[in-house]
Amino acid sequence: MKYYSFFLLTFLVCFLLNTGIQAQTAPAYQQEIESWHTKRIQNLKAANGWLNLVGLYWLDEGENSFGTGLNNKVVFPDGTLPEEAGIFERSGTTVKLTVLNNTAIKVNDKPVTEAVIFDKDSVRAPVISYGSLRWTIIRRDDKIGIRLRDLESPQATNFKDIDRYAVDTTWRIPATLQVEGVPRSIAIKNILGQTNQQKTPGKLVFSIHNKQYALDALEEGDELFIIFADETSGKTTYPSGRFLSVKKPSGDGVTIIDFNKAYNPPCAFTNYATCPLPPRQNHLPLAVTAGEKKYGHH
Repeated sequence: MKYYSFFLLTFLVCFLLNTGIQAQTAPAYQQEIESWHTKRIQNLKAANGWLNLVGLYWLDEGENSFGTGLNNKVVFPDGTLPEEAGIFERSGTTVKLTVLNNTAIKVNDKPVTEAVIFDKDSVRAPVISYGSLRWTIIRRDDKIGIRLRDLESPQATNFKDIDRYAVDTTWRIPATLQVEGVPRSIAIKNILGQTNQQKTPGKLVFSIHNKQYALDALEEGDELFIIFADETSGKTTYPSGRFLSVKKPSGDGVTIIDFNKAYNPPCAFTNYATCPLPPRQNHLPLAVTAGEKKYGHH
């Protein structure tokens, strides 16, 4: 009886939500998606966006010389730095920067000759700069590397737009978050081949054409984060799947999945990102003809 009452309540809530969706004027919804897309493009082109990445260098234990000279362990793009600019010294999870030849390198906008730029307690890695270059330290399990940006990168300055499917309100779907009694984790693999267990608040359950589907969700601040693939993956959309952000449900457990806001992972735009891949259970056996299409050849 309790199960029947829960099912009936969920059905009624979803029906009312769906009625509200259909009542929403097409121009208003179109404008909502266009505004979201405009912000999406701005974020991609921003100084901390994904379009200006020009390098990713994993550090060995010990000294890692860097500059544009080919004899360095870390070779920056030609013409961006002196041939011998400095040394990154890795000791476990600590990275120390030593500047050579009076190269005008700054850490958080302050000139330095040496500085510790990463350790095991680092909450936010400092930004190191030289000219139009900006770089930070990133850590992926036991790998520690340099993520390099060029604020004058042609890919960022020449970027125009991302091809998308036409906006379609039928892909704005009510969903119920099914929370299990015991918190659980799911395995998320990235393109480096590393696998991490990440906590999930539950599954988002929804229906398309009277057939039920589910996607495991991850928590991301005030939202739920979805990594999914579908029958368009590798055809009209990015081969490794797409991402979605969904508002956390209110007390009734119901929220909205809007596939019109499905977007490409960073790896669609650059070779220098370390993107997570959709878990097997998040491969939908249908074509989600909504959201962003594939971009470029990454």
